[in-house]
Amino acid sequence: MDWKNAYRSLYYLDAEIPDIDLDPAHTALLVIDIQNTYIERPSRDAVPEGERHAWDLWTPFHTRMRDVVIPNTRRLLDAFRARGADVFHARIACLTPEGRDRSLSQRRPGFNNLLLPKDEHASQIVPAVAPVGSEVVVTKTTDSALTGTNLRLVMQNMAVRHVVVAGIFTDQCVASTVRSLADESFDVIVIDDACAAASQSLHEQELTILNNIYCQVMSVDDVLGEFGWSPR
Repeated sequence: MDWKNAYRSLYYLDAEIPDIDLDPAHTALLVIDIQNTYIERPSRDAVPEGERHAWDLWTPFHTRMRDVVIPNTRRLLDAFRARGADVFHARIACLTPEGRDRSLSQRRPGFNNLLLPKDEHASQIVPAVAPVGSEVVVTKTTDSALTGTNLRLVMQNMAVRHVVVAGIFTDQCVASTVRSLADESFDVIVIDDACAAASQSLHEQELTILNNIYCQVMSVDDVLGEFGWSPR
């Protein structure tokens, strides 16, 4: 299915989707929260027996990250870097050791209640997609990469108008960032095969919600083709 007909919600079942008009000189890549804490985990044998069911539930996510999201994010990074296009990174990390500066969304009980001090290994971006050179990195204690950071101002100062988004989690920090970017009048493209949620169903549901309202959802090959950058 082509990108214009994928992830259509009830709101847009019959809408005519316009062509994408991207100017590479004013387009940036934003990679969100692909950090060690979300990628590294012990082997199943090292996990207590009572926790193995949860380990199994997360296996499809880890498989998608290893086989799809990280390789495709690297393809995007390589393409943008090869052509001198701007690349931005966002990561979750707190400034205080005990995490007192975290927003409420990062302190609620459960999955999001992670303590990630900014200098610890867990909070660092994974090596395969880590920043290089002068690429801008924003550190946040929020879901949105714009809320509580200067990312909007920096992007506007750098004449960015279009933002290509990759990263995790589709239904959390990616979605919050996409909505913020759209509200600030950036054109946003979310890369389906460079994002992931805890489950594939959550990923697909969120993309259906976001698509055609806050962004356009495309694949890596789609967006590289729109630029005339040969997919490889």
